[in-house]
Amino acid sequence: MQDLIEMRIIEAVRGLLAGRVNEVLGDWQFMIPIFEFSDFQSMTAVVPVFTLTDCERTEKERIIFLDAYTLTITFALQETADSELFCYAYGAAVCKALRENPTLGGVADRVTVSGKKYIPPKKAGCGQEWEIVITLRITVETMSNEQ
Repeated sequence: MQDLIEMRIIEAVRGLLAGRVNEVLGDWQFMIPIFEFSDFQSMTAVVPVFTLTDCERTEKERIIFLDAYTLTITFALQETADSELFCYAYGAAVCKALRENPTLGGVADRVTVSGKKYIPPKKAGCGQEWEIVITLRITVETMSNEQ
């Protein structure tokens, strides 16, 4: 059952990115590449990479049986004149979507953005990629009382 919640978390975040985050990006005045979930990557689409891990729980979370996860979402963008702007736009759009839906549609008890890191290319103009790494902290009620 534990593996199931982890899959549900990732699917809920994918749905948030493909749905509400893409809507937010589309409402802005810039042509910002949308999120895609396939092997396709171009100037008009970005494919995020997810890394889900357990994280340390607070004493309160242990007492009330909450599991805590860290989900890291990494977006790599081809270097263009607007890549830095796109990174900031993605960060803002993800934060806005999570403020509107802090439980991922009921999958989690609470999702918070615990970090955003913007990584420019090591050397500008070399065709390397910009990256944004967004870290989420997700708490979910434990299904059983086994600890």
